[in-house]
Amino acid sequence: MKSHFLKYFFATLLSLTFFACGNFNKILKSSDYELKYTKAIEYYNKTNYTSAQTLFEELIPVFKGTDRAEQVYYYYTYCHYYLTDYALAGFHFRTFSRTFHNSVHAEECAFMNAYCYYLSSPRYTLDQSDTKNAIQEIQSFLNEYPLSNRVDTCNILMDKLRGKLEKKSYEITKGYFFRDDWKASAPACENFIKDFPESPHNDEMRLMIIKSYYSLAKNSIEAKKPERLEKAMENYLKFVDLHPNSQYLAEAEIIYKDCERLKTEHQKLKQHGF
Repeated sequence: MKSHFLKYFFATLLSLTFFACGNFNKILKSSDYELKYTKAIEYYNKTNYTSAQTLFEELIPVFKGTDRAEQVYYYYTYCHYYLTDYALAGFHFRTFSRTFHNSVHAEECAFMNAYCYYLSSPRYTLDQSDTKNAIQEIQSFLNEYPLSNRVDTCNILMDKLRGKLEKKSYEITKGYFFRDDWKASAPACENFIKDFPESPHNDEMRLMIIKSYYSLAKNSIEAKKPERLEKAMENYLKFVDLHPNSQYLAEAEIIYKDCERLKTEHQKLKQHGF
């Protein structure tokens, strides 16, 4: 009984599919552009974006320069978006906002262009060129529409994108230190703090600056030790001043005291002509 029902169900589904395809092909071959326009809207409203896109694409040159040009292109652009082709959707949203800059949809499409860039941003472990492009596009939107009701949304998106860049930079910067590349580690940490001044990782970065100069000093020839110890100690004082409640304070203090010891030892060696 169940198997007969399933056979009937699939046979019916198959016949409906063939009917729908056949009906669409008839519409596609038709020279009745009003029919195509009506059916394109119908397909769009039924979320059949592939069929709608095909018809709208054909209608764009047909209705160019007419009152319907804007609406056809608007629907066509959203078809790309709903089919998750964000690169092409972004291009068409941007083109729409520039071509129909007086449209009620101009601001919306300018925002959607930026949002498509946001959606194209990859996870933080990958190349972040698209993330930087997304930040630029969102900033361009904010510059053009500073009073938009989408400003708060843009700020949220920007924070997420910057968070991704911060995480990427954080992992790279830590990598220098844990590979014992202390010469690269100290300036990389300083650049991180400069690029992300509000980051919750900045006290950790400052600790790594201290530890990098400390490690360089310990592994240096005597002639280079004083300068590197001094750098470690200077950064400790800056650390204490900026992060008095840091969880890394005790560790930083231990390093500072050892820097004082090493500095004293160096001075004694120098006094004895070493």
